[in-house]
Amino acid sequence: MHKSKRLMELMMTVNRKRRFKVQELADEFGVSKRTILRDLQELSELGVPLYSEVGPHGGYQVIRERVLPPIAFTEEEAVAMFFAVHALRHYSSLPFEAESASALSKFYLHMPGDVRDRIDGMKGRVDFVTPVRSVNAPFLAILLDAAVHQKVLSIEYDSREEGMSCRQIQPVRLYANNGLWYCKAYCFLREGFRVFRCDKIREAAADKSGIEPLDLGDISLSRQEHAKPSDPVRLRARLTRSGAQRCEAELWLAPMLQVLEDGSGVIDADVSLRDMPFYTDFFIGLGDEVELVEPQELKESIRRGLAALLVRYQ
Repeated sequence: MHKSKRLMELMMTVNRKRRFKVQELADEFGVSKRTILRDLQELSELGVPLYSEVGPHGGYQVIRERVLPPIAFTEEEAVAMFFAVHALRHYSSLPFEAESASALSKFYLHMPGDVRDRIDGMKGRVDFVTPVRSVNAPFLAILLDAAVHQKVLSIEYDSREEGMSCRQIQPVRLYANNGLWYCKAYCFLREGFRVFRCDKIREAAADKSGIEPLDLGDISLSRQEHAKPSDPVRLRARLTRSGAQRCEAELWLAPMLQVLEDGSGVIDADVSLRDMPFYTDFFIGLGDEVELVEPQELKESIRRGLAALLVRYQ
């Protein structure tokens, strides 16, 4: 086997094994222990994080993160990957912030000069517009890890309606919308799925109360879970075409929205009475693009909100 091919296969092997002895690799590749030791030294110099242990039960192990084998990209693929990572720069917080910056740097620095020139020329011509937010969401990595490994977290959440509260949640997915990060999670306090704005999570750590995680492994981004409100009221509204388009951009509202053939829309769903302050602000923002049919509680809340605005501008 040619040395370059052996080194690549060796890199994939040690990443897969994570812990191994030199003799095992020598037998597997049909070479001497001395050859394997030289190859491991070269892998170490290439950045594969190897650690050796002495003693009768010693050997080698891969520490920290595994290093993927070299992957060949076409020029178009490399440019596409660069701009995919480049688009994330608008977010003040990312669950993999340092890693994305490192990946972007590697893509750029290891490209031929003419490809870098092409990218530099495209930077001012194409963008993925996302509002730049001043708020930070420092616990994205913890939330993502909990979603992947189905862990229960204890969080402190600062909501406008209830103020600061302690919750036990089991995250199921993260998503970004309009420059903000959101976490869909099962809330053990509310006994249902809730959406939390990640920048309003003030603390997050592994829960130590003994709550058993739920089996939520079959829930994905394409599957929506909606808890029935404990204090339901019927929300009905008619939307103009422009109002329907604005509502389509709201991920939380999309499941309640029905877009008609002419582009207008209707909302007909049960919502929680406790969420009336939120719906009040939202429907006031829609102005004359919406006609609210019910509930009466929301109509009255909107009237109070508009009256307060009129007083401010008298």
